Amino acid sequence: MKIRRVLATAVAAAVISPVALLSAAPAFADEKPATQQTQKAKPTVEELEQAVERAQKEYDAAVVAVNDAVKFLREDMEADTYPTKAAVIETEKAAAAAAQAKTEADQAVADARAKLDAAATDEDKAAAQTALDEAEKAAEEAADAKTAADAEATEARTAHDDARVAQARKIGLLQKAEKEAKAKLADAEQALADAKAAAEEGEDTGQDGQDGEDGEDPAADCVPEPGLTAVVTGLPDEVVGGTTETFSLRVTNGTGETMDAVYPYVGVHAFDVKGLKELDSYLDLEWSTAANPTWRDADLIDATSLGSLKPKASVDVKLRLKVDPDVPAGQGAAFVTADYVNEDGTCGGYPDLDHHEFQILATSDDGGDTPGKDDGTKDGPGHTGQGGASTTPVNTSGGSGSGGGSLAHTGSSDVLPKVGLAGGAALVLGAGAVLVARRRRTATES
Repeated sequence: MKIRRVLATAVAAAVISPVALLSAAPAFADEKPATQQTQKAKPTVEELEQAVERAQKEYDAAVVAVNDAVKFLREDMEADTYPTKAAVIETEKAAAAAAQAKTEADQAVADARAKLDAAATDEDKAAAQTALDEAEKAAEEAADAKTAADAEATEARTAHDDARVAQARKIGLLQKAEKEAKAKLADAEQALADAKAAAEEGEDTGQDGQDGEDGEDPAADCVPEPGLTAVVTGLPDEVVGGTTETFSLRVTNGTGETMDAVYPYVGVHAFDVKGLKELDSYLDLEWSTAANPTWRDADLIDATSLGSLKPKASVDVKLRLKVDPDVPAGQGAAFVTADYVNEDGTCGGYPDLDHHEFQILATSDDGGDTPGKDDGTKDGPGHTGQGGASTTPVNTSGGSGSGGGSLAHTGSSDVLPKVGLAGGAALVLGAGAVLVARRRRTATES
């Protein structure tokens, strides 16, 4: 049985009667596969056509990138205005001028020495010697200047050559990517040709919704993945009306494969302690991430991808729960789970719905230090909250369960809190069913 079918069953049951969800939820838990390996759904002809289109675009882009890189090496980098080329031109001019200055200085030394040799009187010899000393000093300075200019020119030529080598290496990488893109395109075209041939031979390729069980849309074929987990931390056992609690959700890819797009589900559901009156309108849940720190409403249907998640990697989502000052005393829970969609159209998610339970304390009516007054419906001494970092799948099978999976007693019938929170579970499950199908269609169409 597919995940989407189980989700739909749970939601339909909850609409008919919240109690019916108590028998629907275990079926969802049974969807864990014998092994944790994700099975890929058979692609349809339409999906393969889209894959060919994407591969063609990638190949075309790779060809353009190679051509642009070659042009940049041959033309742009050799333009007089390109930084390293301009430096070569400037330093070579300076080196040529320094060489000319040295040649002239050396000639001046030769001329001064000739005058000294030709001097007849002591006075002429003294003057000629002075001129020779000055000429030799100037020649020495010219030689030093030429050496420095030659070094700068050599350095500039080396820098330009290094830049050209780096660009040549980049071209090599781009050519490799072009070759891989071409091979990928060929594979996609062959897969499409094979699928069309199979369709012509009457084989079931999943077109027109005929693939899969009972004619289900194959785009909804997602598989359970227990290795993808979502865990709440930092949400207290008790929240008080008029306050804001900040906590976090950590999504972890515990598998050995990269997940291309990971989506978290977060929702809160609450009811009063007297008769299961829904309190959701008193709760406002917002979220943000390091990549997008702006606080936004945690709307399940408009959930945003957290991006790709490598094997054994985690990503944190900040959560903020605002509690209305007028909220009555009650019980609540934050429901969390996660799913993923890969670029090849495969998808899946955590097969259970984890939750964190908390007690809602109403704002004091008399202004004293008695927040959370609940008209005596709260348990007596020894009562403790059921919060903490929960990784327990929501328990809707009746009874108290084990490992902190059940809600705190409120003085009413044991089954009532479970039924109330089961309605919240159904809401999250239903949103998840819509999102899984929508995301997979989006992934195959992009």
